[in-house]
Amino acid sequence: MATDISTAAPTTRRPKRADAARNYDALIAAARDAFTRDDADASLEHIARQAGVGIGTLYRHFPTRKDLLAAVYEEEAQAICRSADDFAGLPPWEALTGWLRRFTEYAVTKHALMDALMSYVDREDPVFQSCRVAINTTGNTLVERAKASGDIRPDADFADIGRMVAGIATIRNAEPGQIERILELALDGLRYRTA
Repeated sequence: MATDISTAAPTTRRPKRADAARNYDALIAAARDAFTRDDADASLEHIARQAGVGIGTLYRHFPTRKDLLAAVYEEEAQAICRSADDFAGLPPWEALTGWLRRFTEYAVTKHALMDALMSYVDREDPVFQSCRVAINTTGNTLVERAKASGDIRPDADFADIGRMVAGIATIRNAEPGQIERILELALDGLRYRTA
């Protein structure tokens, strides 16, 4: 059910050698933490140290800060698309709402990362575009399945639902549990009900 975004557009390339792949993964994990915790200006030297590699290794994989930010974003987008597989065996409504809840949790925790990314990466960037296509494709698959089963309104589409959920996820200064409550109200509005 999830979409492989590696074929959607030119994107960052993972190394093939085992040691290089380990270093790449360690750098992505360290950068994700640093950009989420600090911002786009997090120290690259600190990221390299956290990953257990030298700064030269970081620059071999990611020649610029923008390259590193784009790779982190791509990894995050791939993860949210792959997570749709966790709901594949569920009925359409449960699969859709389960994934939308996961998508919201992801978005809530990634405010700083997204702010950092948008300060360095243009929305027309091929990596950003391929990730957007992949997330929309994954969401559309789940929405169409729920529409076909009669679980959601026939006029619903993922473009609207995705923006709704993203808007809910980015509510600043929400009280504990408030985002979850608002999401439940919004999801209830998607349900198909006969007149």
